[in-house]
Amino acid sequence: MNLDLTAAQALASEVAQMLTDEAASVRGVSVIVCPPAPLLVPVGRLLEGRAALGGQTCHYKPSGAYTGEVAAPLLRSVGCEYVILGHSERRQYNHETDEQLAQKLQAALQAGLKPIFCIGETLDEREAEETFAVLGRQLKDGLFGLSNEEFARVVVAYEPVWAIGTGRTATSAQAQEVHSFIREQIARHYDAAQADATAILYGGSCNAQNARELFTQPDVDGGLIGGAALKSRDFVTIAQSF
Repeated sequence: MNLDLTAAQALASEVAQMLTDEAASVRGVSVIVCPPAPLLVPVGRLLEGRAALGGQTCHYKPSGAYTGEVAAPLLRSVGCEYVILGHSERRQYNHETDEQLAQKLQAALQAGLKPIFCIGETLDEREAEETFAVLGRQLKDGLFGLSNEEFARVVVAYEPVWAIGTGRTATSAQAQEVHSFIREQIARHYDAAQADATAILYGGSCNAQNARELFTQPDVDGGLIGGAALKSRDFVTIAQSF
């Protein structure tokens, strides 16, 4: 929930220009921008042809008396290709459950959106050595009810809650260990081909300084960028770190 219209347009213009001027260095990299809902249209216009557009959440119903919510078909109608679901802040502050997120997944897929499904453990859960149990439950209850065809449209994002906005970052070895676990779970519930084809992003304080080391890990396919996305140079540098 950052930036007003003027600032968001300035940032989007800078990012669009950098992606154009430095196109060779981001060839083959998928760049997705997910601004707050009121900024989707103006930001999307500036980024069109340079980056895909996504929403930060959606409701599980396609329409209705749900004041303040954003429907998946509405996101699609304004140019979104993606939507983030289950971000740790939504889970914490809006009390989203895995069961609710499973409903949102269906809504997003039915609207033609590609969900970016977030999972992650808190500091207490990590220190209690419950990381894999928590992630396994979030995958099973929130995501693994999809068919093979539906799951093929999903991006998974691992965001250790203890590393978001704290300046703390999982080491590259820690990130790889968890990403490998996630891929193993996907292979177990679907198949090895599906697991290999699934993009798994790292989302815990990824920035321009640590992105390259994180992205060299075999099971880390990209980043879900937070604060660093508010600086155009840092954001594009991260995109160039593959």
